[in-house]
Amino acid sequence: MSIFSPLAPKQDPPLDDLVNHEVEKKFSWSNLYRSSNMTFLLILTYIGSFFLFGLVALARGANPFGVFGAMLQSSVLNVGSIEQVILRAVPISLAALAVAVPARAGLVNVGGEGQLIMGAVAATGIGVAIGASVPGPIAWVAMAVAGAIAGAIWAGISGVLRTKMGANEAVTTLLMNFVANDVMLYLIYQPWRDKFSSGQPQSQPLAQSAQLPALFGSQLNLGVVIALVLAVVTWYLIRKSHWGFALRVVGGNQEAARRAGLPINKLLISSMLVGGSLAGLGGMLNLAGLEYQLVPGITASFGYVAFLASWLGRHDPIKVVVASLVFSAIALSGNGIQLGFGLDGSIVDVLLALIVMAPLFLSKTRKAAAK
Repeated sequence: MSIFSPLAPKQDPPLDDLVNHEVEKKFSWSNLYRSSNMTFLLILTYIGSFFLFGLVALARGANPFGVFGAMLQSSVLNVGSIEQVILRAVPISLAALAVAVPARAGLVNVGGEGQLIMGAVAATGIGVAIGASVPGPIAWVAMAVAGAIAGAIWAGISGVLRTKMGANEAVTTLLMNFVANDVMLYLIYQPWRDKFSSGQPQSQPLAQSAQLPALFGSQLNLGVVIALVLAVVTWYLIRKSHWGFALRVVGGNQEAARRAGLPINKLLISSMLVGGSLAGLGGMLNLAGLEYQLVPGITASFGYVAFLASWLGRHDPIKVVVASLVFSAIALSGNGIQLGFGLDGSIVDVLLALIVMAPLFLSKTRKAAAK
């Protein structure tokens, strides 16, 4: 049976399990009470994150309430801003899923940024080479395949280094980000530089037919639909397939997985390949749906934001996508702060860090209380 096949249906539980289940029901109210308390505390920690961010804004000479108003206005209070948030969330969510999949096997993929870049680079190479000589759908598929392969290779290198040489994948994936950026800069400064760019380092733009079409006359494009489909497929692979189950076993206890006869190295490498391909597709969708050509900073540090989003979503695909939308809105709101108050837009990174730290603080508090 393939490791990608659905899990077999569960058999009826033994009588002892049924008895234990009935006993546990007696404590359902207490469990619900504890769960409600934890939810309330989590909400309080998030409120505290915004309060601390307000203090940072105040220390920089800005009115905190005005700052929050500008953030809302530039991110979620008008249709155009919402569409931009969704568009920016496409590469972030796919790069976050690239973190979530290896995390199930106990790996730390910090290379989403580099994998996004390499996906965009490969897609640019194919898209520019094809030009307008083929129909749009064929160009999209070709660029998507190239982006996925490039991202998979970039992540797979770290997977092989981990399994064959014992190299720490968190370090190697992080270093690969800088290599990927240098590769892109070399290409757009030298062989791929657009001759009509007025001196700006950028590649030749994609042909109109190679650009993803808009949805219903909005700013949104086909890439949003593709990203949603990929998120659902990722959820299925992690939650419902034998491959996903095997990843969880390896991530939970490698020794037990080894005794069970699971191919640990193959599972580790495959998780990196799948994760890298998702990030590579994110780079392709960002290129073909929004940017249309390679430029310095094309990913705008999406890969690092995605890493935080995956950890905030606890590597669950659905939660990761939601976290990516939230982080996309916060990142985009930096423009409103810069225009309205003259502050550096990167100040929103402080808020991102505080939001990620909130559940970590709560987890430490809960463990301390349990002792």
